[in-house]
Amino acid sequence: MSVEAEETVKAEPVFEKKVGLDHLFAAARYSSQGFRRLLGEAAFRHELIAFAAGLVVFALVGATFLQFIGFVVLMAILFAVEALNTAIEELVDRISPEISTVGRNAKDLGSFAVFCMLVSNGLFALYVVIGGLFF
Repeated sequence: MSVEAEETVKAEPVFEKKVGLDHLFAAARYSSQGFRRLLGEAAFRHELIAFAAGLVVFALVGATFLQFIGFVVLMAILFAVEALNTAIEELVDRISPEISTVGRNAKDLGSFAVFCMLVSNGLFALYVVIGGLFF
């Protein structure tokens, strides 16, 4: 095939690549869309409630600034893992709507990642609360 023929066969990209400030605004828009999608998940809404409640409890027990920062960072990681888990679930449902071992394993692994973060956050919150109440 000649070079000219190859150039005419190439398909145009579906999306125009943004650069500079346009890229920044596009990335912010995509993140906002992802956040709105995640709000549709009951688990994420429960995690947001736990985050707000945790901040209140931390304030009541006199948590240090670094403990607040640690909690916020752990919750941000939890939110990110929840978003990735939701993305995995959506992709599996789209690609393999029938029940399959591979799809089930992918979903279970994503769920386990969320569980690990929930346990980590819970243990840290318990440490801070017990320390604030008894020490």
